[in-house]
Amino acid sequence: MGRNTRKRRTPMATKAIAASAALALGGGGLIWANFYASAHEENSANQTKSAGAQVATIQCPDVGQQLTDVPDSARQGVDKELANLDKQITEAYSRLASTRQAQAGDSGFVNNAILGPLKSKRTAAIDRIGINIRRVGGQAPQGLDQLAECKGMAAAQPETNDGNGQAGDQNNGGQDQGQNQGGQDQGGQDQGGGQDQGGQDQGGGQVGDNGNGAAGPVAADFVDINQVQPGSRGLQNGLAANGDGGSTGTFTAECGVNENNLFNSDNLIVAPGVDNGAHHTHDYVGNQGNDAFSSDEDLAAAGTSCQNQADKSTYYWPVLRLQDGTQEFDAADQGGGAEGNVGKILKASQAEIKYVGNKKSDVVAMPKFLRIITGDAKAFTNGLKNANTSFSCTGFEDRQVTDKYVICPQGSQVVRTSNFQSCWDGQNIDSANHRDHVAFVQQDGSCPNGFQAIPQLQVRLVYDVPAPTIENGQVKNPYAVDGFPEQLHKPITDHNDFINVMDDNLMNKVVQCINSGQDCK
Repeated sequence: MGRNTRKRRTPMATKAIAASAALALGGGGLIWANFYASAHEENSANQTKSAGAQVATIQCPDVGQQLTDVPDSARQGVDKELANLDKQITEAYSRLASTRQAQAGDSGFVNNAILGPLKSKRTAAIDRIGINIRRVGGQAPQGLDQLAECKGMAAAQPETNDGNGQAGDQNNGGQDQGQNQGGQDQGGQDQGGGQDQGGQDQGGGQVGDNGNGAAGPVAADFVDINQVQPGSRGLQNGLAANGDGGSTGTFTAECGVNENNLFNSDNLIVAPGVDNGAHHTHDYVGNQGNDAFSSDEDLAAAGTSCQNQADKSTYYWPVLRLQDGTQEFDAADQGGGAEGNVGKILKASQAEIKYVGNKKSDVVAMPKFLRIITGDAKAFTNGLKNANTSFSCTGFEDRQVTDKYVICPQGSQVVRTSNFQSCWDGQNIDSANHRDHVAFVQQDGSCPNGFQAIPQLQVRLVYDVPAPTIENGQVKNPYAVDGFPEQLHKPITDHNDFINVMDDNLMNKVVQCINSGQDCK
């Protein structure tokens, strides 16, 4: 597959990661993360006390989510240091994945050779964040230095609804666990029980990778759609905001399926000015000028793949890949194969972009350049507080799951659905943690106090995906979303990004259509 993006630089650290990936794909014996802790081992929340090989990945507190009040003049420097923290975790995970033999022979290896040095690097970066904030007269949150320490983590993922119809109890527990500060008390994630370890607990609780040289997904990350109960999505986040009352109209944006092959591993919202800030590859529709270095003026002047040329909004999401051994254009690049995102990129056969209303009230116009991220690319290690998006199959879309990839029957296609936050604080186009300026509707469909309803963006992506098979506890030819390597390609990490670049006349038309109950394009 071709690409329409600039040539990537390959720094030495990335070359080292790429070398690890190349060995993995070449069958040289090195794999990204080939050991998983047993679900039955006692005290699994503290893997670093046991053999190093028991550690599947690295769990670090998410510093960015604690930064809720960063002065605008400090944002650029802070964002670069947050991106540096992500890079440090990526490099540490690469070392974790490439030193399994050493870990097996030394129970202190992970702490001494990986987590200890990582803490030192994170401490320096966090200190620089504080300096950036204080330099312009701001006040850094207290206790940031306590977020420097990371720990080893097993492969069990946070419990959400697995299709057994008990979404409420499971989800409530999972969200409570996910909200602990910086992920330092993630006991629920490390005690996966039988749910997430099915098929993994072979040979004393340790198994290899999925046969493709990538750290996941594994067999337990998949579910047959026929085993999912209707109405069992499992998370409050991302419910459809529209209903029979309030504002009932819709506006559909027809923007194609990335026919222009625009891909990059930047994230303009989270890491502006940082090359490879996402550490995974994105699909883009709409705005054709989106990369890490785009200003608002650049976005406004760019072309668009949308039929309505007044919609230059940027809609982007992590690519879906089939791990079939295909050497994609980014097989040796950062964000791609160099960071464990391997296999054939699958383009959506349909990308449906729709704006809907609010079941309790009219909606107001979105401000130009409003930024919204829905879902959490780090939900596997962060917990479920910000998790969103769902997987389903055509013909079965009353059955949605957030923590599993779906296996669809013949003739049915995989569906990814993202319902965005649709309540706005009325003032800000972004916030320091990229969350606080918007909110999801409440259970009754209304917005929280202080927020007002805006059109809800809904993105539905449909894919032709060969159904993976599971044999002897291993999945063959799996598919997975791109992600940060330490997130092990868990489905719970799926996410979607949006920047509103509609002109004022078009946004006003969207609002009028929705509030008057019309269906417009």
